[in-house]
Amino acid sequence: MAVQELTQETFESTVTGNDIVIVDFWAPWCAPCRAFAPTFEAESEQHDDVTFAKVNTEDQQALAAAFQIRSIPTLMIFREQVIIFSQPGMLSAGQLQDVIAKVKALDMAQVHEDIRKQQESAGGGA
Repeated sequence: MAVQELTQETFESTVTGNDIVIVDFWAPWCAPCRAFAPTFEAESEQHDDVTFAKVNTEDQQALAAAFQIRSIPTLMIFREQVIIFSQPGMLSAGQLQDVIAKVKALDMAQVHEDIRKQQESAGGGA
């Protein structure tokens, strides 16, 4: 599957319309970002069930600010619209494969239950 370029206009629909979305926040001037790009692209070809996307932080500054991107590259993974991984810095091919395997193995019913409990305790219950 080809890597998608996300914009402020397409970001939400991409995250809400796909089970797993892996977003690479990058910039053209960033050497580590350019070095990571082939790894990200190659991994996208291995997972038809995962949406791989990139956000150019130069062109999409408001989007980068909304997610408080302070360092690039930053990899952010959404599953069922929940941010379950966010880490600045390059990953090796093996590290990226490991993270994807762990994301796929997550018990999302438990994740949603944990979020519900946290929200109840923070807000006094609903």
